[in-house]
Amino acid sequence: MYEYINRNAMEINVYSQYFEAEGSFAGVERRGALVLLISDSEAGTISYRAAVSFFPHRDEEDFAVSYDAYFEKELYRAAGRRSRKREAALLESLRDEIDALAAEHGAAVKWSSPLADARLG
Repeated sequence: MYEYINRNAMEINVYSQYFEAEGSFAGVERRGALVLLISDSEAGTISYRAAVSFFPHRDEEDFAVSYDAYFEKELYRAAGRRSRKREAALLESLRDEIDALAAEHGAAVKWSSPLADARLG
């Protein structure tokens, strides 16, 4: 299975999971989505982003995530460090944030149809 590679060493995937999805980008039907909650800490600042990447998922083994249909939104930024309590609250609202991001681009994540178990970091 494809593993998301962070853009810098200070990023951590607090949560990641693959789901069935629907959408079309660049003329390609997308049937899978990788949903992420990303934490980034640098120079005493912590930020969290909700992100979703829609990919073709042509068969059960196809987890080749394409980043031409990648969308993210910053949820939190402040001085400080990671907090389990804050992360729990952000995870609680993650579906709503991802649904809004997906809807902006005419797509949807099928939350009741996971393609893999959730990974928590």
